[in-house]
Order: sequence, then structure tokens, then C-alpha cells
Amino acid sequence: MTMNAIPNAELLRSLTYARRYARALLGSQKGGDALVADALRAGLPALPPQLAVYAGVSRMVKPEMIAGDLDLTQRQLLLLTSLEDLSIGEAAQVLDIPLEQAEVTLQAGRDALRKATATDVLVIEDEPIIAMDLRNLVEACGHRVVGVASSEKEAVRLATTLRPGLILADVNLGAGGDGINAVESIQTSLKAPVIFVTAYPERLLTAQQVEPAFIISKPFEPVALAIATYQAVSSTVPLT
Repeated sequence: MTMNAIPNAELLRSLTYARRYARALLGSQKGGDALVADALRAGLPALPPQLAVYAGVSRMVKPEMIAGDLDLTQRQLLLLTSLEDLSIGEAAQVLDIPLEQAEVTLQAGRDALRKATATDVLVIEDEPIIAMDLRNLVEACGHRVVGVASSEKEAVRLATTLRPGLILADVNLGAGGDGINAVESIQTSLKAPVIFVTAYPERLLTAQQVEPAFIISKPFEPVALAIATYQAVSSTVPLT
């Protein structure tokens, strides 16, 4: 199947998630979007639309393009099954590997996550219960939560003072403002990687503005957060 064999409406829906996957793979918004464009130019394999786009992106990535201790296939399987919510069977199809190999490799990747490098984390979230859940999950991943902000103003102040190595931010901070604006202000002086945790990922995938490399949809699985924090911390490219 080539790109032209997929109806335009289905292709556009699939591209939103393929861009998220590609950005998470490379740790870069610019690099991820370029990867998707390269995959489309090369043509897509004969799979259902969403799987076809994931597969097209996956085969364009070379091991030297990624950083960190996880190998490329481990990284791809973890992202496909957790961040993109594919079954292990679907992920095996995407990567064109036997199911048994995919299962073994995925488990090895999960084991490797437990040894990931820890960093200081700032959480930007206005809902106290969600903020507490994020703190617990981040700390379970081995990281240190050094601050929790519920508003734009507080987020900028804490980031300036604490200089975290990673930021987890909600988009809608209610009366406290907007998480996107907070991150933009922070990144004028601190180039820390950012993971947006939001119930509205489409707000960040419009292709009409500078977009983040890492987006997790609410509700999310703990392993998805673990993978995203690993990817963000191990990336050699500052996120924008």
C-alpha cells in the first residue's frame, strides 16, 4: 500500500499520532516531523492506515539517531504499546518482527527503564489529586519532584529558582492560566525537556505553532509516563 492508497481523512487522523510517536522516538519536534515527512515520501506499507504510518516512520529511524541505553527496537515497542496504545501484536506488525521476539524485547525494555538516569522534576498541574498522582508516579520512576506549581506565575518562579531537569505540564490550569504559556516563558531561560500531560492532545498537534516533542494523553498508564520521562531525559536534543 502506498500513501495514495489511504483515504485522505484516514491519513490525516493517523498523522496526528504518527507525529507524536516520531517526536518521542527522536526527542525532537523538528526531527520527528521531518521523519514523518520522509516516511510519507518513501511510501507506506500494506497495513491499516494508522499502523501503516507508524511502520513507515519506524523503518526510517536508524540506531545512531537515538540516545540512551535502550536499543532502537525496545524503544519503538515501548512507545507503540504504551504511548500509542497498540497491542503487542499490532506493534509486532508495525516493526515487521515475530510476536515472540516482540514480547521478549518489550520485557527487556521495561526492565531497562528501571535503571534509567534520575533527574529533578517540576510538575505544573492545578488539580491537587492529579498533581499528587503525578508526583507518586514520577518518584516511582526514580526521579525527584522538586516542586509542584498550580499556576503560570508559580511555575515560572519555581523553574527559575529550582532549575529542574524535566518539566511535566498540564495544558489547562483553570484560573491559574495556561500550561503552554508557562512553558514558553520558562524556556526563554531554561532549556529543560517538557512532557505535556493533557486530556486534549489535539490542542498541541495542530501544525500551526511550535509544538512539544512529548505528549501524554489523560488518562494514561504509569508505564507511558515512565517511558516518556526516560525518552525526555535521555534525549540529546533540547525540546521546543
